[in-house]
Amino acid sequence: MSKIDTRLNVSPVPPDEIFALNGAYAVDPHPQKVSLGVGVYRTDDGKPWPLPVVQKAEKELVVDDDLFRHEYTAIEGDVPFLKIARDLMFGFEGKQGEEEAKARIGSVQTVAGTGANHLGALFLAHHMKPPTVWLSNPSWANHQTIWELAGVPRKTYPYYHAATRSFDFEGMMSSLESEAQEGDVVLLHACAHNPTGLDPNKEQWVAIADLCERKKLFPFFDSAYQGFASGSVEEDAWAVRYFFNNKPDMEMCVAQSFSKNFGLYGQRVGAFHYCTNRASTTIRDIVVNNLCHLIRGEFSMGPRVGCSIVKKVLTSDELTADWHQDLQVMSSRIKAMRKALYSELVRLQTPGTWEHIIQQNGMFSYTGLSPKQVYALKDKYHIYLLKSGRASISGLSQKNVAYVAQAIDDVIRNEN
Repeated sequence: MSKIDTRLNVSPVPPDEIFALNGAYAVDPHPQKVSLGVGVYRTDDGKPWPLPVVQKAEKELVVDDDLFRHEYTAIEGDVPFLKIARDLMFGFEGKQGEEEAKARIGSVQTVAGTGANHLGALFLAHHMKPPTVWLSNPSWANHQTIWELAGVPRKTYPYYHAATRSFDFEGMMSSLESEAQEGDVVLLHACAHNPTGLDPNKEQWVAIADLCERKKLFPFFDSAYQGFASGSVEEDAWAVRYFFNNKPDMEMCVAQSFSKNFGLYGQRVGAFHYCTNRASTTIRDIVVNNLCHLIRGEFSMGPRVGCSIVKKVLTSDELTADWHQDLQVMSSRIKAMRKALYSELVRLQTPGTWEHIIQQNGMFSYTGLSPKQVYALKDKYHIYLLKSGRASISGLSQKNVAYVAQAIDDVIRNEN
């Protein structure tokens, strides 16, 4: 083989596990195959579910026939959309001191939640230069990639207690207390932690906020599931709003996604919010200016269509009410499938304990299955989930949940 003549210094990188798994599932001809890998909502028939409210909004947008619908937006994005996204996240509803609070928040539109995470990491790397970013162990795999590419050193804090399959609050607090330094970033999942499905309770969130304030850490919230996790946008934003309202002397930021709660996976709708402390609101516009500098050099401005759908829904009382109903449909089905899987495993007397499946929250469950068991599920039963044992509960249905439970029972008993 002749030598390749290139100035590049490149080596292969591992393929993304989730997309590789989904690709393998797509070409599997087995009639009972089950996809529990990719994090997208599916109906009980295993099909995509364009939200009815989104379909209504799309029809109204067609009727509106806005001549500017294909034009550029501002670099910071669609400004009316950004105000709506901000208010949804932080809960402004005519409360006392609302204008002063809003003055603390600088917002820009992003290419979905991933783009918001990336833009936030890049901005902080350039302008705050944090010594370390602390990620939960485990966390969404892309968090590692995003912060690696931003050039910020990464450490992890304990999050999952494998023996009890529970949130390791004591481990998290102890690690951050003893090792985190002033100026470090702490990445926090606002709700429906990915991949474990385990969230702090409100008392624990208060303690985490106190620790961040006392040690002068910088909270970076990733909010990917507001309204999708519990069915309530208020409940799923509780932690973000507590930090913002009760720690006004602490800076923070939020990466906000509309992929899950509006079913707009392909439209890439997101926002990034930087919150100054109450004494530094004069820098808000400078922050936005610098964020726009990064945006201009990368993607120029956020896409228009998806944010127009969100804007259409959230500026109509009728459509907003419909959206809340759609959130209930999705969150209720996820909860029902958790209960169904748990009940089947209990009925089969599958070795181990399975209460964690119904105690967890949101789209994903950290099942506790080993990589060997996961591979056995794929090879023998054509059931696809991540090697960590993370399962996307939306892939379960009334038609396949008994099959999945029986398969789990089989691979565990055969291993034992």
